[in-house]
Amino acid sequence: MYEFSKVDYPYIKKENGCRLVWADPQDNDKEKVIYLTEDDLSNLHSMLSQKAMGRITLEDNAGSIIVNEENTDFNIKGGQSLSVKTKLLAEKFLKFIEEQEGKVIIKCKEYNPTQHQQIEDVKNKLLSAILIAETKESLDTDLFHVIATRRSTRKFATKPIEDWKIDKILAAADTAPTAGNFQGFEVFYIKDPKIKEKLVPAANNQPYVNAPLVLAFCKNPSRVKLNFPPEVLKKFAIQDATLACAYSQLAASALGLGSIWIGMIDEEKVMEAIGTNLRPSSILCIGYPVQKRNPKPRRSLKDLIHVV
Repeated sequence: MYEFSKVDYPYIKKENGCRLVWADPQDNDKEKVIYLTEDDLSNLHSMLSQKAMGRITLEDNAGSIIVNEENTDFNIKGGQSLSVKTKLLAEKFLKFIEEQEGKVIIKCKEYNPTQHQQIEDVKNKLLSAILIAETKESLDTDLFHVIATRRSTRKFATKPIEDWKIDKILAAADTAPTAGNFQGFEVFYIKDPKIKEKLVPAANNQPYVNAPLVLAFCKNPSRVKLNFPPEVLKKFAIQDATLACAYSQLAASALGLGSIWIGMIDEEKVMEAIGTNLRPSSILCIGYPVQKRNPKPRRSLKDLIHVV
């Protein structure tokens, strides 16, 4: 039984609309998606914001949306009818968009990797394409060398990071191990310079937070569909977010980039800056280092490792 999951920016299909997603709570990989054009989105926004009831014929005439006081039904020709509580739909939908001078504006656009034109709508194949794609530069594929030479970078050059490198860094986060493979985390890719500036005071006034590439890793325990108490699900979510951040950081190092992990953050200020109710676990700042630094000596493995 599919349950209404979220409203978000379309992955590939319609650049100026949005999509509505229903997920199978028993199988995280199963989704039902309905795409709305900009006009569909505007009509639904108008109806939900006015608490009106009625019918919306979709722009491509391929179906309709019937809004009632209790439930809203989505009927797509040749497809399965999907239903959602109108109150829940309004809550998620109206938070997702805003109205400016009569125009409906999508608040948060979904990231479209540069590989998306080659492989569409096939889960995991897009991820594989990004990870194994040929590159113009040689990569450091020696994992232990990447680990040993990674250093925290606090001075970044103004040189922009290539899109294909950003793809690989974000894809690396997607490959990190998670509890039950439910991926109890979200990544906020912060491109807006004004939001980056807001993150500086939110991160104990560390100026290097305003870096060429800034990623905020947030916990989302609601994704972890395991039968455990809420405090355990929260623990899984912070572990998931932490592992994802670590994978991205190592990927950045393998790509010749520098990074710094920011854990000293005011969670409330970060949430306000990036516009989410999900709590951040860390911020990862990435860029080309002004100067590469040699690794510092670490303690002896004899002192670190305890055999019991």
